[in-house]
Amino acid sequence: MLHFDADDILAQHGLLGRIDVPFIIDHMGRVKAADGLEQKPFRSLLDLYRNNPLAWIKVCGAERVSVGKRPFRDAVPFAQALIAVDSKRILWGTDWPHPNITKDMPNDGELVDLFGEICPDADTRKRILVDNPSRMYWSEQ
Repeated sequence: MLHFDADDILAQHGLLGRIDVPFIIDHMGRVKAADGLEQKPFRSLLDLYRNNPLAWIKVCGAERVSVGKRPFRDAVPFAQALIAVDSKRILWGTDWPHPNITKDMPNDGELVDLFGEICPDADTRKRILVDNPSRMYWSEQ
């Protein structure tokens, strides 16, 4: 699992391209919702995800992406854009117990509801919540 800030997506582009095992980028790469969908770090994350079949993304951490106001809806378009690339390598979780939160502490029930907004399609939700974690964590790649 890779934890880094949005600018690290750009700085570590070469390294990310050389990883030869499946890897997960957590918290949607901690891009900043305030910088919009066209920001360079997010475009780079989308390209990495689109072009590297070993890259997985966790679309959790809406509170880290958001400007910091519950229920963090400004993170929804970022998660949806990643899911639209390929929902078969997307993971999600509440990220409880929310370590290192310096903004508005998330309510896990609200995060579950937010995931319903992020992913309204039942089949895709099942893929993200059940099928993908099973493939990533419990079966051979």
